[in-house]
Amino acid sequence: MVRVKICGINAPDAFDAAADAGADWIGFVFFDKSPRHILPEQAAALSARRPGGPRRVGLFVEPSDASIAAALAALRLDVLQLYAPAPRVADIAARFGVPVWRSIAVASEADLPAALGAEDAAVIEPKPPAGATRPGGNATALDVSVLAGWAPDFYWLLAGGLRPDNVADAIRASRARAVDVSSGVESAPGVKDLGLIRDFIAAARSA
Repeated sequence: MVRVKICGINAPDAFDAAADAGADWIGFVFFDKSPRHILPEQAAALSARRPGGPRRVGLFVEPSDASIAAALAALRLDVLQLYAPAPRVADIAARFGVPVWRSIAVASEADLPAALGAEDAAVIEPKPPAGATRPGGNATALDVSVLAGWAPDFYWLLAGGLRPDNVADAIRASRARAVDVSSGVESAPGVKDLGLIRDFIAAARSA
């Protein structure tokens, strides 16, 4: 069964909708240039609504050790999703002992990783458009045809431009075992649409 991460959760109703619909992961964005940005104490309050449920993912962009430590002091994070160079990812993985996903921007087959480094999984997504202020969450779709001949032996997630109306086709075309969505389930930047969350998870499961 395809697994689903709903990223950019920053409100109680969105948290509850994702959990109730069966999301495998809920993502909190600790990056102040994102419209989905949340503070550690806010994420902790949301997470406390369901002590169990979906695993919690903290998303960080070029983070300092202090910013990661502050988030981990506020709440349990099951995964650190990182936008950072491979050496820095390895340093963070060794320092904090929490499973790490590395986000990898792809424009062509040449950008696809042949193996993982210190990370436990890769998040494969399109390169951000020119002028973008953040590396992900830009509603830009990946051309999944670049994945046609790629058969990695490690765990990875497909992200970028996914919506309820295209996620099933993207899964079939890419053979992804997990998907990550943020803007594709929003009514406005940073505002989650509860119906779209439910529809997205149902569509992903149908694939």
